[in-house]
Amino acid sequence: MNTKKIIVTGCNGQLGRAVNKLFSEDGGYELINTDINADIKLDITDVDKVTSFVKEISPYAVINCAAYTAVDRQESDVDLSYRINAIGPRNLAIASKDSGAKFIHISTDYVFPGDAKTPYVEFDAVGPKSVYGRTKLAGEEFVKQMTDSFFIIRTAWLYGDGHNFVKTMLKLSESHDEVSVVDDQLGTPTSAAELAKCIRTLLPTENYGLFHGTCEGDTNWADFAEKIFELSGKNTKVRHVTSQEYEKMNPSSAKRPAFSILDNYMLRLTTPFTFAVWQEALETYIREDLKI
Repeated sequence: MNTKKIIVTGCNGQLGRAVNKLFSEDGGYELINTDINADIKLDITDVDKVTSFVKEISPYAVINCAAYTAVDRQESDVDLSYRINAIGPRNLAIASKDSGAKFIHISTDYVFPGDAKTPYVEFDAVGPKSVYGRTKLAGEEFVKQMTDSFFIIRTAWLYGDGHNFVKTMLKLSESHDEVSVVDDQLGTPTSAAELAKCIRTLLPTENYGLFHGTCEGDTNWADFAEKIFELSGKNTKVRHVTSQEYEKMNPSSAKRPAFSILDNYMLRLTTPFTFAVWQEALETYIREDLKI
C-alpha cells in the first residue's frame, strides 16, 4: 500500500503532537514533521524555502499547526506576528497549490470581536480586537486567496500535550488552596485530540472551506477550573472574579474576547463528525494523558 505523505508544521505544539499520535495509528499516512526545534527545521516565513521543501516532498497534504500564540507579546511584536500567523500560511498555501497538495490551516476564535450573545457560526462577521486576532484573520484570507483545496478550522481554548490552562491550574493547586479565575469570559475548552480527529475526518474529502472546530457545550474559565480540580481530585477552591478585577491583579496588553463560543455549524451540515462534549473530552485527557 502506498502511504500518503503529510507535512506537519509546528509538530511539537499541542495540536502537532495530537496529529502525530492519531495519524501514527493509521498506516496509510507518512508524516514529515517540521518545527523550529524539530529534526527538520522549516522557516514558514520564507516563501522560497517553503516552496522548495514542499515541492521536494510532493505531499498529499500540508497541515499547518504552527502559530505565534503569545497573545500579549504580539501587541508589541507586530511584525513577527504577521510573519508567522499571516505570511507563513500564505507561503504554505502557495506551495500546497503548486504541488497539488491539500492544505489544512488552524485558526482561532480571536478573529471575532467577542461581543456576541449567541454562538458564532462561520458566516458571522469577523472583527478581531488584538494583534493576534488580526494576524490570524490575515492568515485565513491569504489561504483563501492562494489555494482552492483548503480546510480552515477555527478552534478555541485548546489543550493537549504542552503548556495549557489545565496544567497551569493543576500546578497552582500544588501550592494554593484557592485560585482566582475569571468567570465572565465564555468559550469551549477543546481537546487537541478531538481536533486531530476532526482533521482526520476532513482530510480525505473534498469538502473544502471554513469550519469551526471546538468541543460541544460551553463554560467560563472559572467553571472550567472547577471541573479540572473535580476530575483530578483536587481540593483547591476557585474564586470567581471579573475580567476587570483580574486585570488589576495581572495587567495584560491584549484584549481577550468576552464571548468565544463557536458553533460547529458547517461540520454539522456537511459531515457526520461530532466533537465530544467538553467535560467528557477533559475527563479523557486527565485520565489518559495526565494519568490522574
